[in-house]
Amino acid sequence: MLFGVTVLPEWAQAEGIERVLDNLEAAGATALATSPYVMEPVADGTGSREPPADGGAGKVRLLDRLLWGRRDLWVRTAPSFAPDPSLYEGLAYQPPEPDALTAREGEIVARFIGAAKARGLTVHMQVQSAIPPGYRVQFGGPRPEDAPLGPDDRPVEGRVDLNASLAAPEILAYAKALATDLARAYPDIDALRIDWPEYPPYHFGALFFDFSPHVLARAEAMGIDTGRMRRDTLALRDYLTKGLTDAGLSAAIAAPSAAEWLDRLASDYPGVADLLALKRALSVGLIAAWREALPASIALVPQAFPPPFHRLSGFDFAAAGAIADEIGVKLYTMHWPMILRNWGDAMAGSGVAPDALGAALVALADTGGPAAALSALLYPEPDMAHPAGDAAMAAKIRDAREAVGGACPVSAFGHGYGPIEDVTRRARVAFEAADGRLWMNRYGYLSDEKLAALATIVRG
Repeated sequence: MLFGVTVLPEWAQAEGIERVLDNLEAAGATALATSPYVMEPVADGTGSREPPADGGAGKVRLLDRLLWGRRDLWVRTAPSFAPDPSLYEGLAYQPPEPDALTAREGEIVARFIGAAKARGLTVHMQVQSAIPPGYRVQFGGPRPEDAPLGPDDRPVEGRVDLNASLAAPEILAYAKALATDLARAYPDIDALRIDWPEYPPYHFGALFFDFSPHVLARAEAMGIDTGRMRRDTLALRDYLTKGLTDAGLSAAIAAPSAAEWLDRLASDYPGVADLLALKRALSVGLIAAWREALPASIALVPQAFPPPFHRLSGFDFAAAGAIADEIGVKLYTMHWPMILRNWGDAMAGSGVAPDALGAALVALADTGGPAAALSALLYPEPDMAHPAGDAAMAAKIRDAREAVGGACPVSAFGHGYGPIEDVTRRARVAFEAADGRLWMNRYGYLSDEKLAALATIVRG
């Protein structure tokens, strides 16, 4: 049995290390994950909002636990350690400079890790796989020349994520340097957890990534006809945004699974099949770069979108399982209606009925919620249950485990956002589907009451 909780450093700062660990032990936790930064509150409207706004849709979110006396606030961060500049010499991307916040608070992360290990907890360090500097998702991003591009050679504005092109040499070089640096700074961690080693499919435009020069060079080296890949990708995008019909939606829903529908599209547009294969190769290459830089004593844990979203993001469960020591499958169910709404808004230009389009997207993504009109696909408020069915969530974990084929363990990554009854429901499904391997993201959404409810699940 594994039950872990992601506890970002600000909670150790605000609540105190021992109180946090007492709460985790009372909940039955056997592991925790944290990150290599420290935080402080700043004036409203400066820095970054906590909790994150998720591209604007998540502004409804409020923390369950008070952070420095508030349920939402504005913050800034600094590294929790002094990076080794020699590891980054000559690289385009450099780590953030330690500052007064680092000097004042930075050592708390090492103490947090040490105290957790002393209590017998497994400790993971979480970073971003392709968003330099990588310490926290809301800060950083690639240079314009390393940004992923659509088939029209344009970036996609308004993305939730700031992932770079996975083929950018400077991104891969920075990943190796950061992995080495963290392994030296925090040698007692059990695993390094990398987020988004794929092309996150939050935005409709990101589904058609990546045509950056870095990727086209890699495609040509793989023998891919990049001209056909571009033509077919543009043709598919045009079909989905201008040519989709009600009959086409009905045919898509009639397919036994989203995978079969995607296979059919890939057959109709062979250049798109090349793009999907290319994405998988790039994701595997990024994961391999992180693994290569880590000592054998530190496990590598990529965390990924669940089926069938992974088909579009490029995450290859089978190939990743041969490299990684554990794979996390994210059931961040508040994102699912947000994603489908973004896709649906882009596809609504075809003139199909909005109700039919919303229902089709729910069916194709197999989120398990009720058939919904496009206008009803919204980011849930804090007191709203998430529109994710039990059978659908379990199937996503089962499909990921089957794809990995036993090469490494697969853990379900649940989320603490939402009302207690719904959080408990989703956690129970995830725990059982993953055969007793559950991580909950994040501690700030886990009130004492939620922690107690989780304890009843993991203690059986």
